Amino acid sequence: MLLSVRSRLSAVPVLISLGAGVQADPLIFELAAASAENYARPHDIVLSPDGQALYVADNGNDRIAVLDPRTLRELGVFAQGEVAEPHDVAFDAQGRLLVADTGNSRIAIYAVQGVGGRLVGSLEGRIRRPEGVVAHPDGRVFATGAASGNLVVFRGGEVVGEAGGFSAPHDVAFDPSGGLWVADSANDRMVGLNDALQVTRILAGAVYSFSGPRYLDFDAEGRMYVADKYTHRIKVVAPDGSLVQVLGGAGPGKGEGVFDRPEGVAIRGDDVWFSDTYNDRIVRYVKTQVLHR
Repeated sequence: MLLSVRSRLSAVPVLISLGAGVQADPLIFELAAASAENYARPHDIVLSPDGQALYVADNGNDRIAVLDPRTLRELGVFAQGEVAEPHDVAFDAQGRLLVADTGNSRIAIYAVQGVGGRLVGSLEGRIRRPEGVVAHPDGRVFATGAASGNLVVFRGGEVVGEAGGFSAPHDVAFDPSGGLWVADSANDRMVGLNDALQVTRILAGAVYSFSGPRYLDFDAEGRMYVADKYTHRIKVVAPDGSLVQVLGGAGPGKGEGVFDRPEGVAIRGDDVWFSDTYNDRIVRYVKTQVLHR
């Protein structure tokens, strides 16, 4: 059953300032909609380039679900019988949907039309159980291998770059300035890299208290939203590395302002979508204002 609501996020945000910087004013969110609960451990999510559909890696159902981004009503599904345990979804510059097809150790490529998709190709090699994927505007595709502990770069179907040293890496994403980030999940940290795949920044330690960070996205101001699975929270990090806000309760929950092992994040304007993964649903929040103290 579809639940559509508008209520203020009730969980009190945890606000932390690092170093000598000034603590930012917290954002205020309102819960706008929740999907039906017929998904099975939904993982990462992505909004279509035109903003008309939300694509969900419906992990436990071995399919891709397509939702109305505002109401979260299901519009269609595809890829049944073609993907196994999909974890991540991302669009490339050609408007094709890239799927981290984890159980098949490949990146599946779909031509999307309406609410359907047609399998048109795949990327394979040097990655085992990929769980993260992102496309660069120049055509390169970056994918993480959770079982191989690496990040692989494809161009034209060929592997052209690789970085190791990760442990069960999940998401890979670009920030608004073009910097590359990997959720190094089993190492409980976020790792920034440059175009040469050299490590430039690491977010880790007691300040962030990451525990199995999974997927991430950035808002227009450059803030990183991380679905931190085992703390049952969404952690918001400013471009300077300050942890400025935490959304969620002290433990797993179901309802307004709480999550159960969330994994996916997507942001467009003032809308923020989360995969409330072990509650088997997708939720949408709206940034309404900044609360000035």
